[in-house]
Amino acid sequence: MDEHTRDPGVAPPLGDPTGWRSDDRVWEHATLRRASEHGIRLFNAGEYHESHDCFEDEWYNYGAGTVESAFLHGMVQVAAGAYKHVDFEDDAGMESLFETALQYLRGVPADFYGIDVDDVRVTLEAALSDPSAIDGWRIAIDGARPEAYPVDYEYVEELENGP
Repeated sequence: MDEHTRDPGVAPPLGDPTGWRSDDRVWEHATLRRASEHGIRLFNAGEYHESHDCFEDEWYNYGAGTVESAFLHGMVQVAAGAYKHVDFEDDAGMESLFETALQYLRGVPADFYGIDVDDVRVTLEAALSDPSAIDGWRIAIDGARPEAYPVDYEYVEELENGP
C-alpha cells in the first residue's frame, strides 16, 4: 500500500472487489477508489470530460506497468471516447480511443475497485461495431449504475482549481 494513496475516509465496498483488503478493512489504494467513484458517477451523468479528469488526475499516482495505472489509463480513454462520440459525433475518434482502452484494460480484474470492468470491455467491443452501443450506457460500480451527486462536481472542481 502506498502512503500517498491511503485515505481512511473512503467507505468500504458493498462486496469484496479486487483492491479491497477485507482482512484489514482498507482499500489497497483508497484514492483510486475515491477517484473511480466520482469518475463513474460523472460518466453516468454524461459528464465525460469531468469523468476523464477524475481518472487522469489519479493516474499520475502510479508508475507504468501497474494494474492501477493500466485501469486508470483505460478509463481515461473510455471517457474521452464517449466524449468524442456524444459531443463531437466523431465515431472514428471514439473507436481509436476505445481500441486503446481495451488494450489497457486487458488483464485488469473483472471487479476492480468495485467497477464492472467486464461490462466495460463488452460494451467497448460492441461500440467498435455499432457506436450506438454506448448511447445511454452507464457503468456499474458496486452493482449499481449511479449518476453524479453535487459532491462529484465539487471533487472535479477541486481537481481543476485546487482546494
